[in-house]
Amino acid sequence: MAADVLLVHGLWMHDIAMRWLATRLRAQGFAPGGFGYYSLLQDSDAVVSRLAGVLASRPGMHVVAHSLGGLLTLRAITRLGTAHAGRVVCLGSPLAGSAAAEAIATRGALGLLLVGSSRDLLQSGIGRVPAGVEVGAVAGCVPRGLGGLLARFDGEHDGTVAVAETRLPMLADHIVVPASHSGLLFSGQAVRQAGCFLRNGHFERAVGPAAV
Repeated sequence: MAADVLLVHGLWMHDIAMRWLATRLRAQGFAPGGFGYYSLLQDSDAVVSRLAGVLASRPGMHVVAHSLGGLLTLRAITRLGTAHAGRVVCLGSPLAGSAAAEAIATRGALGLLLVGSSRDLLQSGIGRVPAGVEVGAVAGCVPRGLGGLLARFDGEHDGTVAVAETRLPMLADHIVVPASHSGLLFSGQAVRQAGCFLRNGHFERAVGPAAV
């Protein structure tokens, strides 16, 4: 069965990190497939080009992307053009730029190594949502993660990305669930909301209290 949902992982991860999410989406009737890359070793522009090629080969394919993966996906769609794009769900993606990434990058050579070639993209975000594509953002609000030790957040955050950093004008929908940044990959609420958006173009509004 051809994949109708492409899963794109984030920084410091590989596509194996998306397997639980893939299993849960499959149970909802989707056919997920993975897109892997080396987030610290590969040039982000090269990753965007390869991702654009995958999306071009499967017009209308949806994407569920975590963290940096959401920025790479939207850059790829901007490059490719929205005619090929399905719906996109960003899980904890710092669309408006990441204060934590900026704080880590200022920690000398080790900090630069930890953010890799994606430093500029993580710090600046994507600027705007590409016109003509439906993008939904799921943010976490359980403050558990490395970013909270290095960056100062105003308002709710998931331990790595502030809720405010996941918002941009022209998002089709935005919702906050009780999960940490990495916990978004293992959150029943996050995956249910992702499935709802892929089917309907909007999120559900009844969200329970279980934290991840």
